[in-house]
Amino acid sequence: MADRGVAVVTGGSAGIGAALVERFLDDGFEVVSLARRAAPDRARLKNMSVDLLDPLATRAAAQTIAASYAVSHLVHNAGIIRANSLEHTSTEDLAALSQLHLGAALTLTQAIVPAMKAKGFGRIILMSSRAANGLQTRTVYSATKSGMVGMARTWAMELGGHGVTVNVVAPGPIGGTEMFHDVMPEGDPRIAALASNIPVKRIGTPEDVVNAVMFFAAPSAGFVTGQLLYVCGGASLGALTL
Repeated sequence: MADRGVAVVTGGSAGIGAALVERFLDDGFEVVSLARRAAPDRARLKNMSVDLLDPLATRAAAQTIAASYAVSHLVHNAGIIRANSLEHTSTEDLAALSQLHLGAALTLTQAIVPAMKAKGFGRIILMSSRAANGLQTRTVYSATKSGMVGMARTWAMELGGHGVTVNVVAPGPIGGTEMFHDVMPEGDPRIAALASNIPVKRIGTPEDVVNAVMFFAAPSAGFVTGQLLYVCGGASLGALTL
C-alpha cells in the first residue's frame, strides 16, 4: 500500500482515538498517537506519551513531531469532561480544559502547519461535541468545545490559500468509549432511555465518528473547510438530557 502521509491523533489509545488510529493505519498512513497511555503496537505507529494538560510537555511533543515528521493530518481528539453544576464549577477546571481542548490544538497546529504550507496540503480536524450546544453540568466542557468551532473557522480562513483545510466533528453520545461509560456504565438502563430520545433511536459508535473524520481527511475534500459536522443521530436538533 502506498504511503498516504503522516497523521497525528491525540488521545489515540482508547475509544474514538483508538478507532481513528486503526483506520489511518489501515488506509496506509504513518500515525503518531499522542496520549498518556500507549496505543497497541502496530507497524507504522509511533506512540508518544504526553499529558496534554501540561503546556510545556505539549510544546515539547509538538516540537519533536515537527522535527521528525512532515505531518499531513492532525486530528485533535483528546478530551475530558469534568462535569459539575454551575455553583461548583471551578476556574481551575476551566483553565485545564482550555489547555487540553484549545491550547493543545493551538500548540500542535503551530508546530506542524509550516510543513503543510510547504507541501500545499494539510487536513486539520478538531473534535468538538454536541454538548457545545449546552448540557447540564457541562459548563467548562461546553465552553471549550464550542470554542474549538470559532478557532477552526478562523484557521480555515487563514490557511485555505495554502491547501490546508480545518474542520470540526461534533459527536453526540458514543458508546464503547471510556468517556461515555464513565457517565453511564455498560448495562445502565439510562442508555436505552437516552437512545429512545435520539431521532435515529440508537447510541453512536466510534466508527460513526471515524467515518466523518475520514471524509474531512480525504484529498477530495479540499473544497470543504471551516465546517462543523454533528455526528449525533439527530441529537443536536433539540434538548438532550442524560
